[in-house]
Amino acid sequence: MTYCKVEREIFGQKWTIETGRMAKQADGAAVVTVGGTVVLCAAQTDKPRAGIDFFPLTVDYREKPSAAGKVPGGFFKREGRPTQKEILTMRLIDRHIRPLFPDGYNDELQIMNMVLSADMENDPDILAMVASSAALAVSKIPFMGPTGAVRVGFNEDRYLLNPTDQEREVTRLDMVVAGTRESICMVEAGAREVGEDTVLEALSRGHEFIREIISMIDELQEKAGTEKIEVEPPESHEDLMNEIREKQASRIRECILVPGKLAKKRALKEFIKEYVENETSAIEDEEEKAAKAALLKKLVREASALQERAMVVEEQKRADGRGLTDIRPIDIEVGILPRTHVSALFTRGETQAVVTLTLGTSSDEQVIEGLSEEYKKKFMLHYNFPPFSVGECKPIRGPGRREIGHGALAERGIQPILPDPDEFFYTMRIVSDILESNGSSSMATVCGGVLALMDAGVTIRRPVAGIAMGLIMENDEAIILSDILGSEDHHGDMDFKVVGSSEGITALQMDIKVAGITIDIMRRALQQAKDGRAHILDCMTAVIAEPKPTLSPYAPTMLRRVINPDKIGALIGPGGKMIKAIQEEASVKIDVEDSGVVLICGPSQEAAEKALQMVDAVTEEVEIGKVYKGKVVSIKDFGVFMEILPGQEGLCHVSELDVGFVKNASDVVKYGEVYDVKVIDVDDTGRIKLSRKQTMPGGEDSGSGHGDHSRGGSRNQGGGGRRDNDRRRGGSRRNEYRRN
Repeated sequence: MTYCKVEREIFGQKWTIETGRMAKQADGAAVVTVGGTVVLCAAQTDKPRAGIDFFPLTVDYREKPSAAGKVPGGFFKREGRPTQKEILTMRLIDRHIRPLFPDGYNDELQIMNMVLSADMENDPDILAMVASSAALAVSKIPFMGPTGAVRVGFNEDRYLLNPTDQEREVTRLDMVVAGTRESICMVEAGAREVGEDTVLEALSRGHEFIREIISMIDELQEKAGTEKIEVEPPESHEDLMNEIREKQASRIRECILVPGKLAKKRALKEFIKEYVENETSAIEDEEEKAAKAALLKKLVREASALQERAMVVEEQKRADGRGLTDIRPIDIEVGILPRTHVSALFTRGETQAVVTLTLGTSSDEQVIEGLSEEYKKKFMLHYNFPPFSVGECKPIRGPGRREIGHGALAERGIQPILPDPDEFFYTMRIVSDILESNGSSSMATVCGGVLALMDAGVTIRRPVAGIAMGLIMENDEAIILSDILGSEDHHGDMDFKVVGSSEGITALQMDIKVAGITIDIMRRALQQAKDGRAHILDCMTAVIAEPKPTLSPYAPTMLRRVINPDKIGALIGPGGKMIKAIQEEASVKIDVEDSGVVLICGPSQEAAEKALQMVDAVTEEVEIGKVYKGKVVSIKDFGVFMEILPGQEGLCHVSELDVGFVKNASDVVKYGEVYDVKVIDVDDTGRIKLSRKQTMPGGEDSGSGHGDHSRGGSRNQGGGGRRDNDRRRGGSRRNEYRRN
């Protein structure tokens, strides 16, 4: 493989694409570099498996910890199964290249991406998408590209192309766009309620960048000079197909119009069985008969798909009788499960999701580890798709790429409307289990999740809803469908999901099966989706218009207090003694952050408030002029040490013990007794001076006393040093406690 390299500055960013230096035994390989981020992609083919009638494409993407100078966590200290970020990037790569292989090409194909270097500024996912296209372009593989990819951000009327990780944290739009030179073929985005015009402008600007990337890949491909293999088109059965469509049109139409997904499936299956038996009954050779039967089954199913499309184009009629923009009937129930924190059942046509919301504490946050710095998530959404939801039997081996992708889309759509974590302290986990599926189950998850949040009393900014749009392209005519069925997704040319509120879009995802679509088609689809989700929002708010004023009775009570970080040691206590005692006495759980944030989680309001009072008592700041109950803990010749707050002692000098002259402190106070004392001073070192005299009749206006405090100061200084040591020890134990 000849070494070739192309460098170019695109919109202020230097891009380098090269081939022929790494992975030279692969069918195609490319290395893409931006800043300090480097991604290698290798494309490898193998002979097709016998008897398959589909394209076996596998896409992998791995972020090696060594790329960021990190050692993997865990016991084994090596890479394991892919993370969610890696799986979502695999889906991004797969979705934009899969439609661009010719019919009849069924060779095994694996696209493998490895992040070799990460500068923590440029996300390697876009580089991997570009590297995949470049590796295919310089290989013998018959790829109908090249394609390009870009991330587009938007903030304060400014569009950003491939924003850095820091810039992405404050952008209102985070969109990944992929496409060919002529059109867009894949979109994935999250947003903070942006308008449709903003999305369209972002797509337009992103396409400009994509064309520049494609120009670089074209140049690299020309330098590499690799010849593409020829793919024989699949055998044409046009005459037989025309005969089926002409002679069996009425029967196929009857099957298409049968109400219900499973009933329709059975009707078509019975018709195919009857038709095949009639057409093959005269064939005596069993092998020939089986081959003819398999061909007829395939052609009848294709004829059914073509007829369903034709009904939409020619009659503006859909399989279930709806018009192009009609939404299926919606049924909503909340609070259906007696012992979950919150539950909702959302049904739209034959798609149904049961959604639960569980509220937890900060210890329930999900820790995310990857190339970037470790961080925690307070909101999680998990999507499950059991096989019975589509009338199938399959083994359950954990969530697949599809489940992870659908869950991430729904999570992205709901995230922008959640309350600020500083105002709502709970960790939230939404679980959506799909009970029936006939199109748009991820959008049912969004709707069910929002209903559960409102029923839980979570103060969301405003509700959002999701809708899936479809497209049928025939003779340069684009027909857009609202709220698509499963068959319209399968037989159509686009699956376009949009999540948003009355104020704007929060998430969108687009996949297409044709070469690409134009900005004008996107504009029409976005407007039609806006009208559709407004209808769905009306149905949702008719059941529950706003969040409930109180949380679920089964949810834990959470209270938050911010204390002086210097008081953390006192709250934890030596060996965690103090915080353990509070937790046991009040039956609560307490989490303490280094910033001084204290979160108390209790089974009831009473328990949490009791614990909060105990925390306040331990961490309260002493106020000059305030009267406290002081317990005598030590009696000396020069005065008395009293504990006025848990762990906080002060000195009451003999001159401040009584209104009259006091010779011996033990003459007026007793060890272990409690007396009213007033704080008269707190010096720069934190030593507290008390007066019992100023709480007694006749002693209110007396001075603070000028006795010999040097000895008392020495005792208190020693006590302060002891407490400081305890605080340091307590801080160490606090970290140990949190780890355990």
